[in-house]
Amino acid sequence: MRIVTEISRFCGIVVGLGLLFSWLGVYDTGDAPFFRRFVFWTATMAVGAGSSVFVAPFVWSERFEHWPAPFKIAVVAIAVSFPVTVVLFLFNGGPYSVNHVIIQFVYVLIISLIISTGMYVAHIFEEAKASAGESADNPLETFMERLPVKYRTAELHAVASEDHYLRVYTSLGEEMILMRLADAVRELSQADGLQVHRSWWVAKQGVQEEKRVDGRSLLVLPSGIEVPVSRSFRAKAKEAGLIR
Repeated sequence: MRIVTEISRFCGIVVGLGLLFSWLGVYDTGDAPFFRRFVFWTATMAVGAGSSVFVAPFVWSERFEHWPAPFKIAVVAIAVSFPVTVVLFLFNGGPYSVNHVIIQFVYVLIISLIISTGMYVAHIFEEAKASAGESADNPLETFMERLPVKYRTAELHAVASEDHYLRVYTSLGEEMILMRLADAVRELSQADGLQVHRSWWVAKQGVQEEKRVDGRSLLVLPSGIEVPVSRSFRAKAKEAGLIR
C-alpha cells in the first residue's frame, strides 16, 4: 500500500504540473492545442520528477546532512534540469546554438528551483504535522505503525539505514520501510534508545551484550546481529550504559 501511495502521489504531481503549465502556456506553447500542450508538459514533468526520484534521495541522504538545505535544493534542480532540457529540444527541435541551449537550460533551471523549493517546503510541513501527531506517552507507537500489522506489537531492537530504506529489527523479525534514518531518529527521540553509528539506531532493550573486536565496540542484538559503535557516538553509548 505504501508503494501504491508513492506511485499515486508521483502521478498526481506530474499530471497536476502538466495541467498547470499547459493552462499557463509556458515557453510560448499557448498557441498550440491544449491536448498537445498537456502531452508535452506532462511528458516533460514526468522526466523531471522521475529524475528527482533518483537524485533527491541521494542528495538528501545522511552522508550529506551537513550540507545546507538551499545548496541541496540547487544541486537537485541542476541535476534534474539536464534531462528536462534534452526533452524540450526533442519536442521543439532546434536551433541548437550554444547560446540557445544555455538560455533554455537557465529557464528550465529556474523552474526546477521553484519546484524543488516547493517540494522541500511541503516536506517540512509534512514532518511538522507528523511530529505534532506523535504520541507523547508512547514514542514507539507512531514508528511501529509504519510496519506491517504482524510487527506492531513486537519489541523494537534496532534500525539500520540501507540506501533510501530502513531495515527495522524487532523481536518478531525484520522488515524494510521507506524512510530516512534522520527522520527515524527524530521520531524516536523520546524512546529508550539512541543512535550509535551513522547508519544505526538501537533500543536499549534490544542490546544483549557488548563485544570488543580489535578495540572496536559491537552491540549484539537478540538475533545475533552485531551493531558497530562509531567513535563519534561512543561517549553517548557509554553514558547510556551500552558499552564499557
